[in-house]
Amino acid sequence: MMRMASSIAGSTPSTSDFLRDVVTGLQQPQKEIPCKYFYDKRGSELFEQICELTEYYPTRTEIGIMQISGQQIADRIGPGRLVVEYGSGSSLKTRILLDQLKEPAGYVPIDISGEHLEESVTTLRQEYPDLKIHPICADYTSPIELPPELNEKHTPLVFFPGSTIGNFTPDHAVDFLRRTSELAGPKGGVLIGVDLKKDTVRLERAYDDSQGVTAAFNRNVLHRMKRELGAELHTDGFEHRATYDKDLGRIEMHLVSLRDQHVRLSNEHTFRIEAGETIRTECSYKYSIEEFEGVARRASLAVEAVWTDPDDWFSVLYLGVIE
Repeated sequence: MMRMASSIAGSTPSTSDFLRDVVTGLQQPQKEIPCKYFYDKRGSELFEQICELTEYYPTRTEIGIMQISGQQIADRIGPGRLVVEYGSGSSLKTRILLDQLKEPAGYVPIDISGEHLEESVTTLRQEYPDLKIHPICADYTSPIELPPELNEKHTPLVFFPGSTIGNFTPDHAVDFLRRTSELAGPKGGVLIGVDLKKDTVRLERAYDDSQGVTAAFNRNVLHRMKRELGAELHTDGFEHRATYDKDLGRIEMHLVSLRDQHVRLSNEHTFRIEAGETIRTECSYKYSIEEFEGVARRASLAVEAVWTDPDDWFSVLYLGVIE
């Protein structure tokens, strides 16, 4: 478990949580490991590299939308809002938002990687010395409560950029957005990035780049299992695979076993994995605007504004809470 600075509230998921989730996932007919375990310090660094790849269009496309439409977005949000960001990472897109917002009440970055969060917050405090920053190290897929002194004084704007909402099944996305609407409160709102449906070739290239960075990112969860759980496995015994399922409207990332092998955990659990069998590590759903409007509505959120790029590859949406 990572040692945290005292200035950051919360904590990363425990080793016991990691072990429980891996054991549960490997017991399933389709073996799986939750994608949140990509993000230790090394995983977060690899994801930052992915975001700079030519094939990975979501980051640069969303940044382009926010740069071009930044003032419209800020006007829609309004002044004096408390910006709460899920999965803040390097906070690159947050800088674009903060530079446009009028008198933000503060910034609450929430991230599962404590060490990465600490580094990001240190930089942001230097760049925005007058901005009150309240970092929280936590798994934002679980219920989140803001400190009362923040929640009672300010109206939250939950910022969830990227295409991470796609990592939830549509039903789980409804549950997650419902909790988000409760955190935002009746006068609050949500600014969210949603990846849109497009051709299969472009999607698969985005998740299987020519430099192998995404492959390293995928296999990083195996290195974490060895380091943190004492797992006995061969990381070179798996290869990365990413495919788009048109029927389900989602990209799937898998670790494919190259041979018959066993994975042992804590001397208590042994799993046989046959050659060609896979461990699913991520699903990323893609939406049309109309499809996502339906998901939001089920979560008591209304799409009040939409901004897209000229090719309609990506979208940034403002969701208001339905009272």
